[in-house]
Amino acid sequence: MERDANRVAARAEWRRGWPLVLGALIGIGAGPGLFQNLSSLFTPGMMAEFGWTRGQIATAAGIGLIGAVASPLLGRAADRLGIRPVILLCMTLLGVAYGGFAMMQGEIWQYQLLVLLLALSVPGTSAIVYGKPLAACFRAHRGLALGVATSGLSVTTVLLPPAVAWVIAGWGWRGGFVALAIVTTLVAMPLALLAVRGAAAGPTRPDADAPAAQVPVDGPTAAETRRDARFWRLGASAFCINLATAGLVTQLVPFGLERGLTAAQAALLLAAFGGAQVVARIVIGALIDRWTPQLIAAAVALVSALAFALLEVPAPGFALLMVLVFFAGMMNGAENDLLPFFTARLFGLRAYGEIYGWLVLMALGGTATGIVGFGRLYDATGSYDVALGIASGALTLTAILYLSLRERALPHAQAAATA
Repeated sequence: MERDANRVAARAEWRRGWPLVLGALIGIGAGPGLFQNLSSLFTPGMMAEFGWTRGQIATAAGIGLIGAVASPLLGRAADRLGIRPVILLCMTLLGVAYGGFAMMQGEIWQYQLLVLLLALSVPGTSAIVYGKPLAACFRAHRGLALGVATSGLSVTTVLLPPAVAWVIAGWGWRGGFVALAIVTTLVAMPLALLAVRGAAAGPTRPDADAPAAQVPVDGPTAAETRRDARFWRLGASAFCINLATAGLVTQLVPFGLERGLTAAQAALLLAAFGGAQVVARIVIGALIDRWTPQLIAAAVALVSALAFALLEVPAPGFALLMVLVFFAGMMNGAENDLLPFFTARLFGLRAYGEIYGWLVLMALGGTATGIVGFGRLYDATGSYDVALGIASGALTLTAILYLSLRERALPHAQAAATA
């Protein structure tokens, strides 16, 4: 009887929350993470036209991610004002950034400034805005719902590389950026805003766009959370994951060419990485609903760590490279589900947006370090082996950090309390 009751409750969650899941899938799928995953398609064209090196491009991109410092502030705005204004602002900024990329004239500071603008759009295209209403709406299937919602980026990473490569082949790398601007502002943004409108945000079924203060929730304030060692360990795990996976994905096409692949085969490595994200987010999301999430997270981290180590093989061949990139990318996919899941599970929903914003800031610190590190280490050593070794070690440390996340009872509070 209890099992039947749980199934009925789970079905009710999906009936109530599927529009929000769909809106999150679309919005996250078109976010700046898509450019991060596809950026290596643009690298050869910019290098040829402007004479930039891989290290220069990587450094400019890494420095530009300083724009992520706005994440906690916009997360707090989502807590207080609702998610739709933040989505509208951030997706508009993202479209403007893509348009700016298409008009660059060859100064590296232009690329850096536009990456900064792109980083400012992260809060409105991520689980910073979508995670709180999803966590409030879904209890029994929270991990799966977050996994499906955040798989939007994985889906677009699988589907768009061939299309964007085709646009670049026909209209140049500038045309590729114009295509991304159109997808973001004229397709994804209207659909995401429409889908989240009126979506249920919890048992009391308020509008997903309503300020979070209307929903009674448990959890510490953001200030209290920052005094909790688990917060910093969770942030450190996100830093390590993004150091490894963002560094790899932004160099995948040049990496594949170095390993003897054709340009078409190298582009397919991006599809393998994206496929791993889809599988990891959905499968891992379902597993953490049923088993100890810390153990599941640690196991995936170790699998990815091994894959990074094996990528140092000099001439593995196309098939093995596809497999290794797939397993290396699994932790990137899982992290985008695990980070919002653990944020809600360990610290509640009272100040979710602001807390998650701080964690995203740490994660993007890892992204910047990985992007710059992979590019600069290649320039310094002539290969990716040192970077791959560091990435493997970082993911091994991630497994240890996940195992250290002990759970404690949450204090009860109203979301209206100051975070």
